Amino acid sequence: MQRTILHIDQNAFFASVEQQANPELQGKPIAVVGANHRTVITTASYEARKYGVKTGMAIWEGKRACPDLIIVRGDNRKYTYTSAEIVKMMLEYTPLVEPFSIDEAFLDVTHSLTLFGSAENIAHQLKARIKHRFGITCSVGIAPNKLLVKLASDMQKPDGLTIIPPDRVELIIENIPAGDLCGVGRKLQQQLALYFNIHTCGELGRVDEERLVKKFGIIGRQLKLMGQGIDNSPVVPMEEEEQVKSVGHSMTLPKDIENRDDILKRLLQLSEMVGRRARKYALAGKTISMYVRLGDFYSNIQRQTTLITPINLSDDIYQAAVRVFDTMGIDRPIRLLGISLSNLYEQEGRQLSLFEADRRKEQLSKAMDAVNTRLGDCAVTFGSLLELHEKGSHVISPAWRPDGIRNVGVV
Repeated sequence: MQRTILHIDQNAFFASVEQQANPELQGKPIAVVGANHRTVITTASYEARKYGVKTGMAIWEGKRACPDLIIVRGDNRKYTYTSAEIVKMMLEYTPLVEPFSIDEAFLDVTHSLTLFGSAENIAHQLKARIKHRFGITCSVGIAPNKLLVKLASDMQKPDGLTIIPPDRVELIIENIPAGDLCGVGRKLQQQLALYFNIHTCGELGRVDEERLVKKFGIIGRQLKLMGQGIDNSPVVPMEEEEQVKSVGHSMTLPKDIENRDDILKRLLQLSEMVGRRARKYALAGKTISMYVRLGDFYSNIQRQTTLITPINLSDDIYQAAVRVFDTMGIDRPIRLLGISLSNLYEQEGRQLSLFEADRRKEQLSKAMDAVNTRLGDCAVTFGSLLELHEKGSHVISPAWRPDGIRNVGVV
């Protein structure tokens, strides 16, 4: 059966949500930024984009491009709530909904067409309902597979609706840049141009497959199919996604730090964030990874260690993270820190430790988790961390989901 897929992409999502929350911002150039002054622009409104303001710019760069730019501190609670509610709307049309990020999702509506008439009807209904309830617009693509539908939703922004019919795929994508395909990044696009003189999807679809495989390995075969608009990957609903392979958090610090006491406090803060989420989903891991970005912004260091037994208690994660950090030999200011727990094991139904000290730590962690679940994050925390719990939002991972372990709590 020929599949019918929708891709829904919320337009300038963070900025649009902020403009609807504050009518004084509507129609004005705004840029949403993170919780501290070290952040970059995460999203700009379309009014700001007209002046060249882009995601990833430093605030001063955005101000230089648009002197009237209004800087808005992001509120992740608004964005995660809005995204989760929009996903609920989508599930009214099909159970096959795959969030791709916080502001976009794939829907397989193949078996819903008899109920709703057509994919175009579903698209119009969702666009109208999202606009009515949240006041934001979205661009929608309709196509026979995920590769093409992602391409389609990008063709008309904002507030667009683009259809790529199965019988016009070859004609429509012939002259589209190969770099517009999801999965073809800038470096790969440059290599295709340099080694094969390939610039468009049509050229990619016609190149000899063996040449691509010789250069890129198994991905070469996939690249040729992509150039032909072929993609057989299914829309995977959240409950069927592959098991999460790691639990991690990172943070850009309000200022560069190099004092060991300051660094250790941040490592403890990250360890508590990672440990609490792992415990919530009854997971423990053997491998602790540390990621550090230095103050020059470009120097990154990553190390890891694998333990004999899996852990998920914050103190155990912290102790392991400190040991890994000490192997890095860092003697320069640090801009960003990250900790992740991987090599995961399910802990459901595991018996308490035989040792009294370990049992007390486990019981204390459970008590802290219960209080924080009821009263909010950081209602109970380590005394040394009280001064660090700044109000504001953490970065939302691209892997964020409305439910499950990928739904990282925000403050």
